[in-house]
Amino acid sequence: MATPADQRLLELLEKWLNSLELHAKYSSLDNDSYWKVQPWAEHQRPNRWIIDLAMQKTIALRAHVQDRIKTGDAKFSDSLELMIFLANLVGSEHIERFIPAADAQNERSLAPEAPNAARSPSDTVTTPAVSATATREMPKFVPTQRAPPPTSTAQVARTERKAPAPPKHGAKAVNKPPPKPATAGKPAPQKPAGKPDSKTGATLPAERNASSEATRAQVVADAERLVQWGRKWYELPELIARMAGRPSLPEVRRILKENKSAIDSKTGSP
Repeated sequence: MATPADQRLLELLEKWLNSLELHAKYSSLDNDSYWKVQPWAEHQRPNRWIIDLAMQKTIALRAHVQDRIKTGDAKFSDSLELMIFLANLVGSEHIERFIPAADAQNERSLAPEAPNAARSPSDTVTTPAVSATATREMPKFVPTQRAPPPTSTAQVARTERKAPAPPKHGAKAVNKPPPKPATAGKPAPQKPAGKPDSKTGATLPAERNASSEATRAQVVADAERLVQWGRKWYELPELIARMAGRPSLPEVRRILKENKSAIDSKTGSP
């Protein structure tokens, strides 16, 4: 007999499947229509292969829950609910690439409206703002416009043709000191090699090595966690590169390639 936890979990999985079916239908829409069809939360639009993978995993989990119900396991659904709670509270990181819930009741019509039709405030759709962790476009340099030169007039021409006024007779000549003879400049003292400049704040090689080692350990730990969660090896570079504070995609691929044997040995992958 199904427990209340079993019923709640089955209802949640059914809701997820309905949402993924709508996402599969929306995958053929263009970008503007996709953002108008539902009141989306801020997220990155998921690809079709991500939607198909999520649907396969959801169907497999529903089959596991139904098998556990038939065998009389009353703790399986409770354990899954606790895992969902802890994953959202403790284990989750700031990742914007998720599949938001889609509801058929909230679906909007994409038919073009008449130009004179009045729109209600609820029909206004705004594209989600870019968050702090998303990639931002660099501002374009706009050269300052100089004021145009003054128009040449007869008065300006006469003023320009005037000769400089001669000095007054009573003015005293200012005695300027003679220029100092050029002396051989002393060479600037050279700083000993190998020491960083405190003014420029150059990073020591040891600090750079420590930073790269910390980045490598972080990427390896992410890869081990994702493999244990059932992710495929070809999915790891793109998933890790989208996490906050991780290096670029080529750098993640290089680190994973160099540490593949260590990751496989820890995760038990063949």
